[in-house]
Amino acid sequence: MSDVEVHPSICRICTAACPVLVTVEDGRPIKVTGNRASAPYDGYSCPKGRAMAVHHTDSGRLLSSQRRRPDGGYESVPSLQAVDEITERLQGIINRHGPESVAMYVGSGMPPQFFGAIIGGAFFEAIKSPMMFSASSIDKPAERIAMALHGKWQAGLHSFSSSDTWLAVGANPVISNSSGAPCNNPGMRLKEAVGRGMRLIVIDPRRTETARRAAIHLQAKPGEDPTILAGLIRIIIDEGLFDREFVERNAVGFAALKAAVAPFDTEYVSERAGIAQDQLLAAARTFAGAKRGGAIASTGPSFSPRGNVTYYLVACLNTLCGRWTRAGEPEPQPNVLLPAFTPRAQPQAPYPVFGDRAMRVKGLRQSASGLPAAALADEMLLEGEGQIKALFCIGGNPMSSWPDHRKTETALRGLELLVQFDPVMSATAKLAHYVIASRMALEVPATSYLGEMTKYMNPGRGFEVPWGQYTPPAAMPPPGADLIDEHEVFFRMAQTMGLELNLVGAYGHGAHSESPPLVVPLDMTRIPTIDELWELMTQNSRIPLEEVKRHPDGAAFDEPVIVQPREEGCTAMLQIGDPLIMSDLAAIAAENFRNCAANRQYPYRLVSRRDNNVMNSILVGLPVVSRNKTYNPVFIHPDDLASLGLSDGDLVKVRSETGEVLGIVEADDSLRPGVIAMSHGFGGHGREQERDPYLGSNVNLLLSNDEDFDPITGIPRMSSVPVALERYDSSIGAVA
Repeated sequence: MSDVEVHPSICRICTAACPVLVTVEDGRPIKVTGNRASAPYDGYSCPKGRAMAVHHTDSGRLLSSQRRRPDGGYESVPSLQAVDEITERLQGIINRHGPESVAMYVGSGMPPQFFGAIIGGAFFEAIKSPMMFSASSIDKPAERIAMALHGKWQAGLHSFSSSDTWLAVGANPVISNSSGAPCNNPGMRLKEAVGRGMRLIVIDPRRTETARRAAIHLQAKPGEDPTILAGLIRIIIDEGLFDREFVERNAVGFAALKAAVAPFDTEYVSERAGIAQDQLLAAARTFAGAKRGGAIASTGPSFSPRGNVTYYLVACLNTLCGRWTRAGEPEPQPNVLLPAFTPRAQPQAPYPVFGDRAMRVKGLRQSASGLPAAALADEMLLEGEGQIKALFCIGGNPMSSWPDHRKTETALRGLELLVQFDPVMSATAKLAHYVIASRMALEVPATSYLGEMTKYMNPGRGFEVPWGQYTPPAAMPPPGADLIDEHEVFFRMAQTMGLELNLVGAYGHGAHSESPPLVVPLDMTRIPTIDELWELMTQNSRIPLEEVKRHPDGAAFDEPVIVQPREEGCTAMLQIGDPLIMSDLAAIAAENFRNCAANRQYPYRLVSRRDNNVMNSILVGLPVVSRNKTYNPVFIHPDDLASLGLSDGDLVKVRSETGEVLGIVEADDSLRPGVIAMSHGFGGHGREQERDPYLGSNVNLLLSNDEDFDPITGIPRMSSVPVALERYDSSIGAVA
């Protein structure tokens, strides 16, 4: 008779850390559902989380590590042997080219591989390679740049639950579970907020699931977020709607900001952004007229040009209207597994945007968002001292996610050593020298720590509820599997190479963290378990890990943390008139938007779109998730379909200045006419795949990281991309 059990656990598809119940039969996960005993989440789970059991048991899962053969195929290799071979090859590369020839990339699929990234970082510190990159510099780098330029309010943004208004720029938390609403069941939290009278304002070229709940939806032209925000700020200043007392006490740069937004009057913004003047005025007056509220931005605006300006102006809106928590109020994001701190109603001053490390390409350097991942392929291809020869990839799939697909493929193929940590033979794994198969999410212990940590990235992210949860493994690895945890790979390499490793707390984000970084020397005589690493990581937590463990379904630790008054002698001020951003605003105002050649040659704008069934490239291709819809639709407004003489299911060629892809059209009346939407993270590599759109069209073929990239973070234009569409006749020929 089968042994069936149900275990409380935590979803690790994204950082929302939703509590789930895992049904296990003979150690094998067969079902994942939301956990109704975890009250703040209401039993919520998304399709991605519910697919975890299928992801673990899918026939395509790797049950042993893989090594590339000379003929390009792959063969199983014992895990410990793979580590020994990787170590030997890596040591040779370091001896020949130096430690800076070795790089690491951590993608957004990192939650189940958390300690692989942490111990991997410790390993890179030990070999003295600074070449550590992450998706933060190619996903939402603008949020960290804006925080560095503007500064941070120590007590955080007004809580969502106490707000009368909320402004979401390019955010769709109902689907993304990220910025825009509390991550504990964001759709329900939005519904409740609107039901009690919150006036939601959304800026988005698509009537998203979130925009459908909005009191005001500014369905603007893509890429015009800075224009609209500058217009909102001008109205608020001109009509005296800002919190003058708060600004005078806590901010500098008001005169510069006022001058910079002067060109953005309602008539100009209306024409340029394609929105009605009365809507713009209503949005400004609604946001500024409420007692409490907040403004946030998300991935879409960061993918678009001038993302730094968008995020910075969002911060300025919050400061102008005093949307920050004051003394005597409860701290909206008190720590649980992060260290205790005393929140104060005061600014933390801006800090340097640029770091010490300069890249060899494009004039880029380290910034507040990290080293620029958009420069990684160039650094692999540029010969000479400093060329990257080896790459370790954790939680990422560059072949499906990095812009400039052709360059990425050439760069990865040219590496002397590519090590991919992956549970499947992803597009990147198919180019790797070694693919390391590890235990998957439900097979390792986890906590809600990573979800808490996101508050350091931008106000409005992280848990509003003081939520904490720990889960032991809910399932067992498949019988006979030869798996090795990611952190163990780096630890064993360090042992062989005679290195000492330090565990560094992930909350140590420099100037915008309340606490000094945790640094713990590790005992190199034995490999720590993940449970032991969690004990070390949370040793200074506000709520002890042992207490959190007493609540297997998780708990809200409602011990109040009250915001304290400004410290005597605090002279820090928020900056709302940063010269760099003010210069960018002047450049935007000077653009000839009415007579742009790209508008004539490429009349449509391609925007990014989140698929509710996948997390970037994770889960792509699983039949139960995709419902056998393996392709990446080209969503287009019905009026545009009609004007092009197209119908649902027709093949089209989507063409940009950089390249072209084949796609399958699908009507979507939620889009603004003239806008098409596709998802990132689809498609493999190779011309055969590109000829078959049913395998997933890769939008990165349309993107170039050589043109139109951000000079600070290096992120190229990845949304609001000018494109042309034309019917594709498969009898004529494939994409060139």
